[in-house]
Amino acid sequence: MKSKEDIVREMSRSLFRILNKHARLEDMPFRVDEHMELTHRELHAIQAIGENTQINITDLGAYFGVTKSAASQMVSKLARKGLVEKESSAHSNKELRLTLTSLGWRAFELHEKFHGDHIADLVERLNAFSPADMETTAVLLDVLEGVVDERLSRKTGE
Repeated sequence: MKSKEDIVREMSRSLFRILNKHARLEDMPFRVDEHMELTHRELHAIQAIGENTQINITDLGAYFGVTKSAASQMVSKLARKGLVEKESSAHSNKELRLTLTSLGWRAFELHEKFHGDHIADLVERLNAFSPADMETTAVLLDVLEGVVDERLSRKTGE
C-alpha cells in the first residue's frame, strides 16, 4: 500500500506534467478571423474582461495570479490588436476600467463556444466520478494552490 507521501509525490509529478502541457496549450494559436490569431492566454484575458464588466488591471492580475505588470503588458498587447479599450474608472482617474471592443466580443464569443465544447468533453470523460469525488478533487486543488501561494509569498517577501 502506498503511503500518503508516495501519493503526494505522484500527484506532484502528474500536476507538473499537466502544467507544462497546459502552458504549451496556452501559447497555441486560435484563429479569430482570416487576419488574426490569438493565443489561448490572450483569449483567457479577453474572457475575464468580458465576464467582469468592472475589471481593472490590478483585478485582472489577481484573477490570473500574475503581477500587475504582467496583466498590464497583456492588456497593452490586446489594446494594440484592437480587442480591448482602457477607460477611466467612474470612481478614480488613476484606475482604468477594461472593456472589449466589437472585435474583442467576437473573440470572446468564439472562445466561449470553444470552452463550451471543451467543458462538455471533460464532463463526459469525468462522468464516472461522483460529484463528491469531484468536490474532493476541487478541495485538493485548493490546498495545492494555497501551498504554491505560500511558497511564492516567502520567495517574494509579500
